[in-house]
Amino acid sequence: MGRGGVSAKDVAKAAGVSRAAVSRAFTPGASISAETRKKVMKAADTLGYQVNHLARGLIRSETGIVALIAAELATPYRSALLAALSERLQEAGKVAMLINSDRSDDSVERALRQAISYRTDAAVVLSGMPKTELTETCLKNGMRLVLINRDEYREGSYLIRLDDRAAGRTAFATLAAAGCRRLALATSQAGTPSLSARRDGFRDAAAAAGVEIVEEATGPTSYETGLSIGTRLMSQTDRPDGVFCTTDLLALGVMDAARHRFGVRIPEDLSVIGFDDVPQASWESYDLTTFSQPVGEIADACVDWLTGDAMSGDPLQTSIPVQLAWRGSVRKNQPF
Repeated sequence: MGRGGVSAKDVAKAAGVSRAAVSRAFTPGASISAETRKKVMKAADTLGYQVNHLARGLIRSETGIVALIAAELATPYRSALLAALSERLQEAGKVAMLINSDRSDDSVERALRQAISYRTDAAVVLSGMPKTELTETCLKNGMRLVLINRDEYREGSYLIRLDDRAAGRTAFATLAAAGCRRLALATSQAGTPSLSARRDGFRDAAAAAGVEIVEEATGPTSYETGLSIGTRLMSQTDRPDGVFCTTDLLALGVMDAARHRFGVRIPEDLSVIGFDDVPQASWESYDLTTFSQPVGEIADACVDWLTGDAMSGDPLQTSIPVQLAWRGSVRKNQPF
C-alpha cells in the first residue's frame, strides 16, 4: 500500500502490468524495461501513488535512514560537509536525519533514541562536541557507524581521519620558508581531535627546528575568538610575523584585528595560514593561504562504506591527506 490509500495493485491495473513489475519499477537497480517503467511511472503519477519506503524497509530490516550527528552546524566547514554528505546519501537512495549535538543536556540523547525508534540503519558522527556515549548507543542498537575526525575507535565502525598533524608541520615549514622568525599558534579551547592534531604538528615542527613559538588558545572556534587572539598577539612589543590558525574562522579574525586595529600589513608585516578553505578564505579581502578540507573525498568514503560499495577487505579506518591552497596571505620572499 502506498501513501494516500492508492496501492501498487491499483497502479499495476492502470498500467496494464503485473504487481511485480510495479515493485521492480520502484526498486533501484531492478531489472525492468524502459517501456514498462515508463508505463508504471505514468500510472503512478496519475493516481498519486507514492511508495512507503519506511514500511518496505521495515520488512527487509533496512529503512535507508542515516543519522548525521554533528556540532557547530553554523560553521562554514561543518555546513559544507553536511551538504556533501546529505547529497551523496540522497544519490545512494538514503535519507539523512540531522541531530544537532551542540546542546549539553539530554536533548541529544532523546533525539538519537527517537532516530533509533525509526530503525535508523546507520549514524555518521562528525568531529566536534558529540559525546563518546552517543557512539556506544548507536552500536548497541545495531547501527552501522562512521566516525569522522574523531579520536576514538569502536570495533565494527569506520574511522575517517585527516592527516591534521602533517598539516601542522607543513604550516610551520611554510612560514619558516617565507622568512618568518617570530611564530605564533592561534587555536580555540574546543579541544577537538582535529584542532589538537594541527596544534601538535605545529609544535613538533617548531621543537625540531629549535624555534620557540607563542601560543594563544581561548574561547570557541569563531571569528570573534580570532579577533580577540589577533588583538592580543598584535599588542605584544615583539609581535609575531607569522601565525598559524587552526581554522579559517580564527584566521579571518586574526587578520582583521591586525589590519584594522593595528595597521599591520598582510603579508608584508604578518603572514597568516588557516585551515578548512571555507568560501570566505578566497575572498579578495582575505586571500587566505589555507589547507583545503577534502569534503568530497570524506563524503564519498563515508557513503561508499555505508552502502557496501567499498571492498570488503578494506581497512576500517583511513587517513586522507590535505593540500595547501596557496594565496596571498603568506609572503613569498623565499621559495618553498
